[in-house]
Amino acid sequence: MGSCVVEGVGMGRAVRIGEPGVLAVVEAEVGELGWGEALVAVAWAGICGSDLEVFQGSRPAEFVRYPVVPGHEWSGTVVRVGDGADPELVGRKVVGEGFRNCGWCTACREGDTSLCSAGYDETGFTQPGAWADHLKLPARLLHPLPDEADLRAAALLEPAACMASAVLKADLRVGESVAVIGGGTLGLLATQLLAAAGAGHLVVVDPRADRAEPAKACGATDFRAPDELDGGFDVVLEAAGASGTGRLAVRSTRRGGRTVLTGIAPEEHEPLAPADLVGSAVTVHTVFGASTSAWAHAVRAFATGRLDPAPLITHEFVLDDAEQALRALADRTVPTGKVLLHP
Repeated sequence: MGSCVVEGVGMGRAVRIGEPGVLAVVEAEVGELGWGEALVAVAWAGICGSDLEVFQGSRPAEFVRYPVVPGHEWSGTVVRVGDGADPELVGRKVVGEGFRNCGWCTACREGDTSLCSAGYDETGFTQPGAWADHLKLPARLLHPLPDEADLRAAALLEPAACMASAVLKADLRVGESVAVIGGGTLGLLATQLLAAAGAGHLVVVDPRADRAEPAKACGATDFRAPDELDGGFDVVLEAAGASGTGRLAVRSTRRGGRTVLTGIAPEEHEPLAPADLVGSAVTVHTVFGASTSAWAHAVRAFATGRLDPAPLITHEFVLDDAEQALRALADRTVPTGKVLLHP
């Protein structure tokens, strides 16, 4: 199939943020498919804190390019492919990686595609995203799903892939004790993956008591407030990104254990000191996005039923109500899990 204006879907709608605080639903032309590209009919698109940063103007300038169509968390069905893309993808349910990695640099060749040296370029931040009827992206970034897959739940596979990256770096041994700091969407996705990987004592840590039951439903064996957390865990995975959670994670890890930091916290009053690390001989890993291997891990866990993101979804909005959805996410008086948009 050649590169052409896509038949039957030449125009659609998209949510465009022209500049911080300025959002509109606009007509968007699909245009031509380039070499190796695929066109996806979006089923569901997630909203996360980084999308809220784009709307509010608080995302670092090097990680966003206005005007932008947000949407890096999504699921859908392939409707067309261009030259150089596998025609067997047409009709398949898919999710897809956001980082537009080069595939050639040292990081990419070693599998760390989220650390591509070609420079930051990501769907929904510097490239048009999935808050739209259709999404165009390189077909090599797609991950096909089983025919029976629930696309609503699959929209959470992007954050799940980020947590899969953290779980893989934790190098969990069956039966080890684990603490997950943060009981939000990311923390609970990590909890499911850690439970599937064979964690023994698995504690979710969060100041909100209402998150205890969801945590246990995701596989946690215990739930504690931050001031109730003891030390001595083999692995501590930090997924909160709040002030002090990085320090708490390191101090809760046993001597010689592993800490994985995924949140980007504001500057802390008591930052981590080298002595905190040297004295405890803790190995600290950090996560920025998800590599192709982490995506494969999350998709495989989802396809085999070991990962079920559906219970974490609390709100759904149509595309025209994207600004209302963002405001719901920003309102701390409204308990929200994962917020989704759908065309």
